[in-house]
Amino acid sequence: MIKDFKRRFWVSLILAIPISYLSEMIQMLFGYEVDFTGDTLLLFLLSTIVFFYGGKPFLQGAWDELKTRTPGMMMLISLAIVTSYVYSTLTAFFIEGSDFFFELATLIVIMLLGHWIEMKSIMGASKALEELIKLMPKEAHKIDTTGNIVEVSVEDLLPGDQILVKSGEKIPLDGEIFEGESNVDESMLTGESVPVEKGPGMEAIGGAVNGEGVLKIKVSKTGKDTYLSQVIQLVSDAEQTKSKAQGFADIAAKWLFYVAVVVGVITLAYWMTTVDFEFALERMVTVLIIACPHALGLAGPLVTSRSTSIAAKKGLLIRNRTPFESAWKVDRVVFDKTGTLTEGNFGVTDVHPNKGANEEELLKLAYSVETQSDHPIAKGIVKEGKERGLELYEVKDYQNLTGKGLVAQVNGAEIAVVSPGTMRANHISFDEETYNKLAAQGKTVVFVLKDNELQGMIALADIIRESSYHVIKALNERGIETVMMTGDNSRVANYVGEKLGLSKVIAEVLPHEKSNNVKQLKQGGKKVAMIGDGINDAPALAEADLGIAIGAGTDVAIETADVVLVNSNPVDILNIIKLSKASSRKMVQNLGWAAGYNIIAIPLAAGVLYNIGIVITPAIGAVVMSLSTIICAINAQLLKID
Repeated sequence: MIKDFKRRFWVSLILAIPISYLSEMIQMLFGYEVDFTGDTLLLFLLSTIVFFYGGKPFLQGAWDELKTRTPGMMMLISLAIVTSYVYSTLTAFFIEGSDFFFELATLIVIMLLGHWIEMKSIMGASKALEELIKLMPKEAHKIDTTGNIVEVSVEDLLPGDQILVKSGEKIPLDGEIFEGESNVDESMLTGESVPVEKGPGMEAIGGAVNGEGVLKIKVSKTGKDTYLSQVIQLVSDAEQTKSKAQGFADIAAKWLFYVAVVVGVITLAYWMTTVDFEFALERMVTVLIIACPHALGLAGPLVTSRSTSIAAKKGLLIRNRTPFESAWKVDRVVFDKTGTLTEGNFGVTDVHPNKGANEEELLKLAYSVETQSDHPIAKGIVKEGKERGLELYEVKDYQNLTGKGLVAQVNGAEIAVVSPGTMRANHISFDEETYNKLAAQGKTVVFVLKDNELQGMIALADIIRESSYHVIKALNERGIETVMMTGDNSRVANYVGEKLGLSKVIAEVLPHEKSNNVKQLKQGGKKVAMIGDGINDAPALAEADLGIAIGAGTDVAIETADVVLVNSNPVDILNIIKLSKASSRKMVQNLGWAAGYNIIAIPLAAGVLYNIGIVITPAIGAVVMSLSTIICAINAQLLKID
């Protein structure tokens, strides 16, 4: 579309030069005369090309606005260009009067320039649905009736079919596990930061990533019934609802359209009864053309271009203009937890060695064994070991005990790093009071054993971003309610909520529940912004009045969002609010200039002062219109934020 508007702009601009030269109004203004055989026909033909080729996007847009009964910029532009073209054609060949071919050409050129500038400064339509669809595997390992593995298309699977999911693969469809154990990463779908231990009888969600085990699954849902397909539908529905919203320029254009039609009809009716039809027609046409000032076409795009440039320097990528314009009105900001308020990576928070063991040795043993694993908890311990510069022991006979922990030979001793469940199953006692205290804070605790004797416990948690403290404090001071909504468990969520001083915490929610919660938070006319980074956030991002994605997040979240935080720093939402307010102020000022011109020009065009010899001519209208456009351009360049 950007290339299309650019091409139409340049073609229309080139044709507008001879049109202007041949125009009666320009000849009169500059005191020259063009008179050759076929000059009127040439002017008509050139204007016809500009009208149909350059004006096509506006005519199509007007038809769309008419079908949805939401008049806006496209209907106002189309009203002006259709009126000027039809009337000018009549004056060229059939009736007496001045043509408006010059106004037709310049209006189309200016409006094409405005839309081209606006499109260049913001991104195209969302590809969120395409990105969501990409998540689903195209093929699956089907187990046939003889027990053989057959490669089939996912589309060919039916409920009741059995499939095999290998280590590291995405689960193709929703179903029930009937054989095998593994840790399944559902974080992108549910928001749960820790991989979920799965075994026979448990549900598997299509799109989740299988861990190190092999799973056999009986398919329960296919096609539109799958969980991810429902998420896709939620995003689609929310985006369609949001797309109906109108920005400042469209709202101004809507009212100017109504004013132009009403004043035009009254003007025609009045002068028909007092002078004659031709005079009445010329006055009505002048009203309808002047009602769409050139400045209105540039008032928004010039501010958009300037604010988008400022946003880029501040690490903000504006994808959807209309929600951004209203960002300064936000009452509630909803944050996802994992990857947004937190880093999305586990880090060691507490180390409790048993009597007879020391902290450094405890960490060395765990660090050495965990280097063999790529589990999120293992990565957290390895990161701590590297930061402390700890010595790595040689590891032999490493084993991954699915759902239980790790075991290996280190310095001739058997070292195990296991879960609380494994400790209890093996009847190994530990400090329950300390463990319960850590667990209550939402921390994940692992135990280190040496030859089956407890050496101590290590607690880990998803690390809270330092910038999160600042942004929550700043928003609270502005009177904006801060809410955290996460698929993670309530203990983890409440711990993070208390640390940050959030207004409200909503935990253990699935994607469709996130979307429903955003709907509830919008009740009472509240403006809600949502910040997230995962697939599970996509429906809520689309549902929110303003969807904001973390730049380091998934493609789905980014494609669904209205604004992307390129630096992945939630504190940048403060810049969104400031820039939105400054942009809105400039937009209103520019629309004021554009509309102010109309307040004077439309009554004069209608002929309210005709009886005392004052009536606006197309020439005067063009001069004042140009002045109004220049003022809007200068005003837009003065936009800035602290």
